[in-house]
Amino acid sequence: MSEALTERSSVRLPWTFVALLSAIGAIGPLSIDMYLPSLPSIAHDLGASAQVTQESVTIFLAGMALGQLFYGPASDRLGRRMPILIGFCVYVAASLASMLTAGPLTLLAARLAQSLGACAGTVIVRAIVRDHFDHQQSARFLSLLALVTGATPILAPLAGALALGLVGWRGIFGFLTAFGALLTLVAFLGLPESRSETVARHARSEHPLRSYLALLRERRIVGYVLAGALNGATLFTYLSSSPSVLIGVYGMAPGRYSLLVSMNAIGLIGGSQLNRLLLRRWGADRVLSDATLWTAAATALLVAAALTGSGGLAGLLVPLFLTVASMAVIQSNCIAGALSVDPLRAGSISALLGSSSFGCGALAGSLAGALFDGSARPMALTIAACAIGCGFAVRGLALRRA
Repeated sequence: MSEALTERSSVRLPWTFVALLSAIGAIGPLSIDMYLPSLPSIAHDLGASAQVTQESVTIFLAGMALGQLFYGPASDRLGRRMPILIGFCVYVAASLASMLTAGPLTLLAARLAQSLGACAGTVIVRAIVRDHFDHQQSARFLSLLALVTGATPILAPLAGALALGLVGWRGIFGFLTAFGALLTLVAFLGLPESRSETVARHARSEHPLRSYLALLRERRIVGYVLAGALNGATLFTYLSSSPSVLIGVYGMAPGRYSLLVSMNAIGLIGGSQLNRLLLRRWGADRVLSDATLWTAAATALLVAAALTGSGGLAGLLVPLFLTVASMAVIQSNCIAGALSVDPLRAGSISALLGSSSFGCGALAGSLAGALFDGSARPMALTIAACAIGCGFAVRGLALRRA
């Protein structure tokens, strides 16, 4: 195994293949962010309440979480290509149904189906990366892919707002339909099978449920997965709580808030590239361990600002930026670390990583929302608790010596 990993660490993939993996991994975030500016228009045209259209976002996230649990083991058993192609065919059909929908309930159903198709790319891309690279190189390559996923929150809402003015909200879903169809064709023609026959034999020898149970008995995998989920929850909490805090409490103009979101997305991109530089000198686990300390320090500043009001709005924005930027460092190394523990179950591990991140993020965001008291305290305390839990998971489980 070590010899094979050493050979894989020197692999150089063509840029066209890197671009394809980036597009496949970005289709889920694109489908969330691009149509957000159209929610009021959708509610008006379909005669629905704002709450119903907001639920179309929630149901998409739920589908992304649950669907990955199916595609992960399927990619180990059937290969990486076939589940991606099946998922993207579902995505194209559901995107078309979203464009043609005549009522809010059919929109919710179409969005659920759309998420169940999109998540195939999200979960299987990570397994493909592990098929080609070892632990250290996987972390660096995942940081490279984060360039695209980090840019999506900046560009997708802007593109969505532009498309809304030109072709309306149905045109946005039309674009997603066309993009999904094009990506399906390119993946069919240009995505090679990377899963090894050894992985296939192992996957066929055990039920997917037994695979998950075996992974959950592995302390290091649980540590990496839990750390990644709690770290991801810091971002979900920020995204769900910051509009109420920054616009509602601090009176930030919506335009300035949009600029802030873009700046934090740039922080994600910067963090991912910083991670690539750090990994040239230090091991992925050391970088991960140190990054949890940086995040804990940033969230401590965030809590202090929220509790005391010191620094005003800037007192919140600076540690928020640092926290979001550090997420890119932690996520890539958590994913690479988990996938390195049991390469024979890479698809199932990737599914655990993705589903737990969405699930934990939804819970943390809901908790911060339920505790909202007209101040930044619930948001700051929830983010800090997730960051501290992430650090304990890394040191107490993932990296703890047996």
